Amino acid sequence: QEQPPRPRSHTVTTTSSSFTANLSASSSTLAYDREFLRTLPGLLMVAEIVLGLLVWTLIAGTEYFLYPAFGWVMFVAVFYWVLTVFFLIIYMTMTYTRIPQVPWTTVGLCFNGSAFILYLIAAIVDASSVTKELDSHNYNSWAASSFFAFVVTSCYAGNTYFSFISWRSRTLQ
Repeated sequence: QEQPPRPRSHTVTTTSSSFTANLSASSSTLAYDREFLRTLPGLLMVAEIVLGLLVWTLIAGTEYFLYPAFGWVMFVAVFYWVLTVFFLIIYMTMTYTRIPQVPWTTVGLCFNGSAFILYLIAAIVDASSVTKELDSHNYNSWAASSFFAFVVTSCYAGNTYFSFISWRSRTLQ
């Protein structure tokens, strides 16, 4: 036997949480800061990305895994390359303005300071590990990576200086 269809209600009730309302409102205001790349910290960050990429690709193209010192250099280079790309995206999209709970000047100072120190150690390890006796096949790549590691170190030193100036001006207010 067929039963007759039940009458349907024409009332629709929807609810919205404040989280989804805030999320949709904030995602529509995604900003893009074109001027950041024209500042000295922005240019240094792009240089860190490009030259850091050179450091780890020059080493990655060799048999670096046979020598633990180059493993350390690879770790530092890849780790800070990924983090620098992450911070560039944060600065370019002005995400830091939407997360005021994070002390961005302190985070930037800690990031750039640690990158400077660890990259300096990695550059020294890289340079001291490059010898013709070690492996003449990889000598040129390792020597070039050592040079670029010192250049990237100087870029991080510059950004550490700018981060310190920014951090100090924020903490004195």
